[in-house]
Amino acid sequence: MDSMKREKQLKISSETVYIFAPLAHRMGLYAIKTEFEDLAMKYLEPDIYKDIARRLAESRRERTRYINEFIKPIREQLEKSNFNFEIYGRPKNIHSIWNKMKTKQVAFEEVYDLFAIRIILDSTPEKEKEECWKVYSLITDEYTPSIERLRDWVSNPKANGYEALHTTVMGPRGKWVEVQIRTKRMNEIAEKGLAAHWKYKEGTATENRFDKWFQQIRETLNNEDPDSVNFLQEFKSSFLTEEIYIYTPKGDIKMLPAGSSALDFAFSIHSAIGAKTIGAKVNHKLVPISHKLSSGDQIEIITSNKQKPSEDWLKFVVTAKAKTKIKDALKEEKNRLQTKANTLYKGSWKVWA
Repeated sequence: MDSMKREKQLKISSETVYIFAPLAHRMGLYAIKTEFEDLAMKYLEPDIYKDIARRLAESRRERTRYINEFIKPIREQLEKSNFNFEIYGRPKNIHSIWNKMKTKQVAFEEVYDLFAIRIILDSTPEKEKEECWKVYSLITDEYTPSIERLRDWVSNPKANGYEALHTTVMGPRGKWVEVQIRTKRMNEIAEKGLAAHWKYKEGTATENRFDKWFQQIRETLNNEDPDSVNFLQEFKSSFLTEEIYIYTPKGDIKMLPAGSSALDFAFSIHSAIGAKTIGAKVNHKLVPISHKLSSGDQIEIITSNKQKPSEDWLKFVVTAKAKTKIKDALKEEKNRLQTKANTLYKGSWKVWA
């Protein structure tokens, strides 16, 4: 990259941030994802990159002291409870820190979680969930947690197979610290992504969320839009964004990309249901099919046999499946009307003749 022209550096870096880093993230390849982001930022925002790297280097000694101070009481409690574990601190990557500075509109000194503490347990599969929550309890007994910052991917793993408990707690001297709790198996999946996913799947016939997500990608690639820009945008919005968790009336969980509408949910159940959707009940309240869903919503779809997809529907769906099925239905309807018109034309020609 250093020997390339500026235009080429910007092109490759933009592609990396837009497609390849999110794809690595969704495939569970977090080490590659963070390396992609930092390398791209080095060329997209060189001055900011150098400034944050310098500040991180200058504060390394102080950060190490603080991490050791934070870890000490937790280590004692874990040893007392006879856990077999590893615990260490790691700095956030430069791109992640820059994102926080932009979204929160704060200076480097005000980014509260410049580093994360990771606890990796050596647990048996049947005790993983129980032991992760026990460790969470030990940490929150020692430090006050931020309720809004609890992320439970142990009970509800991400579509890419990622499992962990994340919490942010108030550490010594009023500093917020992110703590990640996982087992060795979870950590291997987080670090090695696909390779570990297939390793732990061997010998089991069950299809998990990752398999379903991968199957959806296969279907989308088979129905590739001839317009490559449209295809890339749809691929990104359907598969590379964060997920939201939606509940069916029976309490089953479905995962959709953030920004999904009630109609996206209907098509995710079945294309025939999506095509007949006239409305929905979200948390027991009637809403239009364009209603944007939020994580935790419970939704019931309302259908009618008289309903047909219209072109307007394409304006408020984000998933590739919904867009493809709507376009297919519109094309079928257009072909049907054309066939009907041709038949009428031939019939009227015969009468005239």
